[in-house]
Order: sequence, then structure tokens, then C-alpha cells
Amino acid sequence: MMRITRLDHLVLTVSDPDATAAFYAQLGMRPELFGEGRLALRFGKQKINLHRANEEVEPHAAAPVPGSADICLLIDGGLEDVEAELRRLGIPIELGPVARTGAEGPIRSLYLRDPDGNLIELARAATP
Repeated sequence: MMRITRLDHLVLTVSDPDATAAFYAQLGMRPELFGEGRLALRFGKQKINLHRANEEVEPHAAAPVPGSADICLLIDGGLEDVEAELRRLGIPIELGPVARTGAEGPIRSLYLRDPDGNLIELARAATP
């Protein structure tokens, strides 16, 4: 039987790949070029590939549009430190910290939006 082990990458359809890369670089991701000048955001052993809206790479999602993603990203360090860093950078926090349930159990999360309005959840495992 097939067994999926982890996420390798996902694709965000965005209005402006450079602005998106600059935003996520503030969150600690590393922008990188690959293939024929395509842009990705690398973090840990994963990456987010960026497709410019209306110029998607084939094959692509059936209805790719900017602002339709909802992603939870796990962080190292304290959530309070991340909250302070976001405020220092002028990145508005939409909600949090709040208790949620992640893939491996309880988490505490902050919610924000990227330049296209995608909902980004930054989370840390909750301590008992």
C-alpha cells in the first residue's frame, strides 16, 4: 500500500513573486531561483514554489488564484519572540496567540496575511 511520508513543496499563485519573496524572507525563508528562472522560498527541507498569476507553470491547480491559501508553518523558539519580531517588522497580526490543534497535537498560533491575502499561521507546539 502506498504511504506518503512528508510534504516536499507546495505552490502559491501570487500577484508579484518578488514582493512575496521579500515578505517571506522576513519570516526567515530563503528565496532561490531554480529551473528556468523560477522563484521558490526554501525553509528546512521544504519549499514553496511561486507562480505568477495568469502565468502558471503546467500542470497547475484547476483554479489558481492569489490569496486562496491557508498554510500553517511551525516555528522554532518562543511564540512571544515571534510576535515581537512581527510587530518590529510592522507585519500585522490578525489573530493570536490562540490554542489550536496541529498534525501532532496541541499548538499555539499567530495568524497573519501575506501580500496576496493568503492566511499564514505561525505555530509552536503547546507546552502542557
